[in-house]
Amino acid sequence: MSEVAAGSSFIPPYHQFCSGRRKWKDQVVKPNRQWRHVVTQPKWQPLIKNQMVKPSIYTSRIFTDLPLYESPGALFDEYLEDKPRVFKAIFPDKRRSQRINEEDWKIQMLPIQFLFLTVWPVIDMRLRCKTGGKDYPSGVPHNVTKVLELDIIRWELQGLDDLLKPSHFSLGVKGALYPERQAMRSRLKGQLEMSISFVLPPVLALVPEDSLRSVAESVLKTLVENMKHKVNGSLLADYNEFRKQKAKKLV
Repeated sequence: MSEVAAGSSFIPPYHQFCSGRRKWKDQVVKPNRQWRHVVTQPKWQPLIKNQMVKPSIYTSRIFTDLPLYESPGALFDEYLEDKPRVFKAIFPDKRRSQRINEEDWKIQMLPIQFLFLTVWPVIDMRLRCKTGGKDYPSGVPHNVTKVLELDIIRWELQGLDDLLKPSHFSLGVKGALYPERQAMRSRLKGQLEMSISFVLPPVLALVPEDSLRSVAESVLKTLVENMKHKVNGSLLADYNEFRKQKAKKLV
């Protein structure tokens, strides 16, 4: 051990150093290829790629409560059973929708402006009737005779370059529509909850949180208000037409 320590601190005479300087120089500049390979591809690099980023989550809810004028031969329960008709009343544009099966429809939603991006969401929406208080959505009384449940089961974002696609995106919609009867009066009740969860791509990672929240909440509010307008207007108007058609058949 002492010999190694002494040898490591030994300084050769100047003439020996000069005569051997080419040898020393060659030893310094001659690359160690194995070491360079280790440095350019460190073992910890994959850990950086796999780091998790907490997604931003935003939620918006709306409720509707309107007078509902039913007829004995044309109850709102019967109207809700005709799911294709109900869907058409809420989403009248046939060019942007396609029926998949008895309960599901594919919808090309209107473009959404988010920051400086324009996104075209495509969703698969499910309409399902439930009765008898079984598996009713949260907030719906169990004595309600029939509930129409709306749910998004799949989604896709179109119109984004790969560089601008979020590494994580989730769109959730839960809705319910039902008649509530008390004594001789009926009311149309509805509730809708929409939420989005996403992780911005690295190119947008520096967007301030306040700006991001403002834009996200504005987008959600526009979507849910649009849905509420369709229910309050188009759906009730179509139900009134349904009542008239039923009345003519009884004459």
